[in-house]
Amino acid sequence: MKQSLLFVPTLKDAPKDAEVKSHKLMSRAGLIKQVAAGIYTYLPLGYKVIKNIEEIIRQELEKIDASELLMPALQPSDLWMESGRWDEYGPELMRLQDRKGRDFCLGPTHEEIITQVVRDYISSYKKLPFALYQIQTKFRDEMRPRFGLMRGREFIMKDAYTFSPTEEDLDIWYKKFTKAYIDIFKRCGLETKIVSSDVGQIGGDEADEFMVMSEVGEDNITYCNKCNYGANQEHSGLNEGDPCPKCGADLLVARGIEVGNIFKLGTKYSESMNAKFMDQNGKPKPVIMGCYGLGISRTLMASVEQHSTENAIIWPKEISPYQVHIIPVNYKNEEQHDLALEIYSTLRENGIEVLLDDRFERAGVKFKDADLIGIPFRIIVGKDATEGKVEFVNRYKDEKQLVNKSDILDYI
Repeated sequence: MKQSLLFVPTLKDAPKDAEVKSHKLMSRAGLIKQVAAGIYTYLPLGYKVIKNIEEIIRQELEKIDASELLMPALQPSDLWMESGRWDEYGPELMRLQDRKGRDFCLGPTHEEIITQVVRDYISSYKKLPFALYQIQTKFRDEMRPRFGLMRGREFIMKDAYTFSPTEEDLDIWYKKFTKAYIDIFKRCGLETKIVSSDVGQIGGDEADEFMVMSEVGEDNITYCNKCNYGANQEHSGLNEGDPCPKCGADLLVARGIEVGNIFKLGTKYSESMNAKFMDQNGKPKPVIMGCYGLGISRTLMASVEQHSTENAIIWPKEISPYQVHIIPVNYKNEEQHDLALEIYSTLRENGIEVLLDDRFERAGVKFKDADLIGIPFRIIVGKDATEGKVEFVNRYKDEKQLVNKSDILDYI
């Protein structure tokens, strides 16, 4: 992609209402644009990162044989009344009426819809188990939207649901999704801690959260460095220095951003919504469900929090909007212009996503924008272009090397 044609409205200063580093950087880097409190437009660079995260999710869920579908954001109140949540969910539920006065909501979650989708299908144990997931926009009327994408009123989420004949089978799916989440977040460049939590408004029998440690997180996490114990402090009631319930070591407390959660729903929705199957003895039983949420826009935000300085982003390789950024110091110079285009064409022909800064801007402007955009590998075409050499920059290692144009592919 040529940068002169890419819509990247970088800013010198962050918006006044931006409180945390990720919100400031994503606004300055031209990744997002606020429409209203808690509502954002994902601009081309930000949306490319979102699509890369989604592709990682699809690849990992394909490995555990989950099938993708797409459910409506607009949900009728009838289904929520069946589950009992229409009156229970609270003011976060965005409610509206159609022209005939029928009640609807904009879905904050999809347990009712997914149960309605499958309940006519699961007539026998022979049709179980299976897993379904979607990537969908969710809506919650937050009282205080804040911290950019961390707590918004509209956000992108992956939610999955499993349908099992037994508790033992639910345990198997729970472990599969736990492993898939660990792999997804690792590929997105995020280190997470798994902590036990309350089931909250989703309900069910058991829940765990995937937390990214961050000073701007809204949750306090109690964890142990000597074993794998972790819990949301609200759920555990434990404090720093208390003995670990598993190994007895002193506990630590840190703040965390919740990027994923998994729930053992059990029969909460299948019983209230009459989703039953015939078991091997011909007896009707409610299907046993699991629910698995992953905040895609939150993962974007958490990645910026973890992989940035005050004025620069360095994207993890698999979610970076482009793999390589070519920057001619002076694009009006014929040697630099021609060599930059030659390398650009070679990289594209070899399937490498590359951004070429073909703008007639000062070098300082180009480098400041490049720091904000955050592409991890950089090729600087400067005075050595006459000899067919460029400066190759690996921003992960903060290394710079002068290399021949014929060796660029090997370095990448």
